[in-house]
Amino acid sequence: MDRGEVRVKWDPSPLGEPDTDLDIIAGPYEGPYRGPYTDGRSGGAPAYLVHYDSRSPDGTIWLNHDSRTGKGLGWDEVMTLQLGRLSERYGRVVVGVAIQQRPVRRLFARVAGPAYQVVAGYDVLAEGDFAAVADATAASIAEFVRAESGAWEFRPVLRGFDADPDTFARTMGDGLE
Repeated sequence: MDRGEVRVKWDPSPLGEPDTDLDIIAGPYEGPYRGPYTDGRSGGAPAYLVHYDSRSPDGTIWLNHDSRTGKGLGWDEVMTLQLGRLSERYGRVVVGVAIQQRPVRRLFARVAGPAYQVVAGYDVLAEGDFAAVADATAASIAEFVRAESGAWEFRPVLRGFDADPDTFARTMGDGLE
């Protein structure tokens, strides 16, 4: 797999309520992937983050579309990952979704119609809603791992976090299996 795309959508907040803002966040991790930690250790923080206000230093990961309200048709946030061009020093990339917690604290259960999809070309690798992590404020939804051959593999994940977006970004790769 050389290229992937992660998409997120949600419906606007009801009239009179504050806007809901979901953000896709991606983080590449340095070093070869050695499997999930099973003893509670952290997998460490990503080497850098790509989100609503940034792109990767080498231009291989970027956000194509950013919505702060969920208004409009189709996917509200779209991130492209050109994994085939990513430096060999990175062994995995984790992608997650965080709910902005301003002006009110919001869980996935209180977001109208949230959904995600991970694709490679025309192939849908994973899709779903956030019902399994309804009590979370953020969730890891995709993990891309570089195999020993150098090829990238997709691993579906859905792990919820109760954390603000900054804390989530530092820990979104922890405990994935």
